[in-house]
Amino acid sequence: MSSDFAIVGGGIVGLSVAWGLLKRGLGVTVLDGADDALRASRGNFGLVWVQGKGLKQPVYARWSQTAAAAWSDFAEELEDATGFDLSLEQHGGLDLHFSENSLADWAARYTKIQSILHGDYPFEVLSAKELRKEEPGIGDAVVGALLHHQDGQVNPLRLLRALAEEVRRLGGEILSGKQVLSVTHGAVFDLGCSDGSRIEADRVVLAAGLGAAELGPKFGFKAPLSPERGQVLITEKLAPLIRRPSLIARQVNEGAVQIGATNELVGQNDAVTRKGMAQLAAEAVAAYPDLARAQLVRSWGALRVMSPDGLPIYQESEQMPGAFLVTCHSGVTLAAAHARRLPEWLLKGEGAPDLEVFGEARFAI
Repeated sequence: MSSDFAIVGGGIVGLSVAWGLLKRGLGVTVLDGADDALRASRGNFGLVWVQGKGLKQPVYARWSQTAAAAWSDFAEELEDATGFDLSLEQHGGLDLHFSENSLADWAARYTKIQSILHGDYPFEVLSAKELRKEEPGIGDAVVGALLHHQDGQVNPLRLLRALAEEVRRLGGEILSGKQVLSVTHGAVFDLGCSDGSRIEADRVVLAAGLGAAELGPKFGFKAPLSPERGQVLITEKLAPLIRRPSLIARQVNEGAVQIGATNELVGQNDAVTRKGMAQLAAEAVAAYPDLARAQLVRSWGALRVMSPDGLPIYQESEQMPGAFLVTCHSGVTLAAAHARRLPEWLLKGEGAPDLEVFGEARFAI
């Protein structure tokens, strides 16, 4: 089997890139792993989130804003093509604070990045009184919040399903259970899989999440990726309680409240722990006291894909030109940018975004 691009990784990142390449008339084969692979796409928090990103690297803030601005049209196009309601809401998001010092500290950081971005960083500092006008269910322990107007939320499982269906409808091939073990590069790339099959492609995008840490060096990448566990809780369906998503909880379109998430360095262990669930539940009840009466119906753990500095990695291999590493821990937020803008970078078109700061050279400093 041969195509213009082979994309290793069938999660939100890989499928977003595949969709963008197919829309440009290119042939694409997506190689997806086994069902037991560690998949961030099936366990994330579903936020389209700008605030807090790029405080030390303004280009990342801009890239996140580019993605957030493209999300509405991106979602509409996917919904029209597939009939899936992605439940996108972009009415702003809240960063809740339990101390005045914390609120002031983060407000100062946001003011600094706002200045660097020439005012294009729309946020407000809400006092406790102002916050409760926006969110009547907030508890007394919360002293205020940062409201960022570019933030929002989406249904990530429907996003994943819509992307997969659209990739197939546009003529792309999605091959499941394909673990790539080897690569040779001659006139084309030749990928050897664990089931004995071989896939040929003119170019390759490695978007395999944590799998890229092992496979990346075979393409000449450093791929310094590590897992970070996030545990999540889901309540029963509730009457409207949370108007805007926060980093503590969000109410999904069906009515359930999603509570998250922990930040744990435990290797490739995506288990749920009593300690983690207790921590999440306590913080959620402090922020939204009515949740104390809610029944929990589900919990899970998932692994984020983290680079050493938390930024995405976009890199073409020097050893194997035509092979690209594309990885990040914000696959949902950046999906629209990966679909709309990243293909031009892969194709080296005139309108390609400048992503040099996200290259692997930064890890040699």
